[in-house]
Amino acid sequence: MSIGYGDVPRYVQLAAILREQIASGELQPHAPIPSKRMLRQRYGLAANTIDKAVGVLRAEGLVKTVIGLGIFVLAPEDRP
Repeated sequence: MSIGYGDVPRYVQLAAILREQIASGELQPHAPIPSKRMLRQRYGLAANTIDKAVGVLRAEGLVKTVIGLGIFVLAPEDRP
């Protein structure tokens, strides 16, 4: 899936891509999501756009940040 311009904000598009990767098992529970650098290179997004997308997923209870280590997918049993 690619990210384009249009009516849907780019951070919403990225959150949808990552959400689908979590739902499909491409991103496994307890695994880190791709780094901000990798996401910037893959999708051509600014760091603040990536932060907003991750914030959406964090608010949905799909990921958690571990200071100094990264952002990890929560297992279904660990989600609120």
